[in-house]
Amino acid sequence: EDYARSRPGYPDALRQAMLRGLGHPIRAADVGAGTGISARWLAEADAAHDVQVVAVEPNAAMRAAAAPHPRVAWRDGTAERTGLADASIAVLLCAQAFHWFATTVAVTEFARVLRPGGRLALLWNRRDDGDPCTAAYGHALRDLVGEAPAEAFRFDPALVAACPACEAVESVRAPGEQRLDRAGLLGRALSASYVPRTGPVHDELLRRLSAVHARFAAAEAAVTLRYTAELHLTTRRAGA
Repeated sequence: EDYARSRPGYPDALRQAMLRGLGHPIRAADVGAGTGISARWLAEADAAHDVQVVAVEPNAAMRAAAAPHPRVAWRDGTAERTGLADASIAVLLCAQAFHWFATTVAVTEFARVLRPGGRLALLWNRRDDGDPCTAAYGHALRDLVGEAPAEAFRFDPALVAACPACEAVESVRAPGEQRLDRAGLLGRALSASYVPRTGPVHDELLRRLSAVHARFAAAEAAVTLRYTAELHLTTRRAGA
C-alpha cells in the first residue's frame, strides 16, 4: 500500500523516447511491474500510440494492490520466465526493477518475446542529491538503513550488449519531481523493501524524516523530492 501510494512516476519525455518511431497499436509488457505505476504510465501514452500493456509481476500482494486500468492486463510471471509468446511484444519495459533480475537470463528472455525491431527499455529514477531536501531525505536513509539497491546499482550496457540479439544501447535522461505531504514522505521511505516496518531503526527513521519535512515543507505542507530519470534503450535485431 505504501508502494502504491508513495512511489514517484516518470517524466513523459522518456515515454515519448521509448515509443518514438513505433507503429501502432503497440503491445507492451512491463516486467517487474510492482503495483502498476509504470504500467499505467505506459498505457496512458497519447491515443495515437494505442498502447496495451501486459504487466508481469510475481508478487501476488503487489498485483492485488494495483489500481485497475482498462489497457493494463496482469499476469503472474518473472523476468526470467515471463510466459509471453515469442516475438509478441513491441516494447518491454523494466522500471525500477532490472537490478533485481538474473540479468543474463532475463535479457535472453526479453529478446525472445520482443518482435524484430522491438524495444527493450530499462528505466530508473535516481535521487538528485544536488537538491537540499532530496539530499536530506537520502542522508537519513543511508545513515540508518544503507543505500537502496536501485540507487546503488549502476547500469552497465555490457549486460545487454552480451546478448547477440540486441543492438547498441542508447541512454536518455530527464528531470522529474514528486510532491509529498508528511505522510507521503514517510510512506515513500517505508515503500522500500530494505526499510524495517517496526523497531528502533524504524522509529528513528520516521523521526528524522518528520524533521526533514518540517524543515523543507512549503506553505501547502508539501516537500519536493527531485529525481533524474534515466532510460536505457536497445532494439532487437531483425533476423537475430
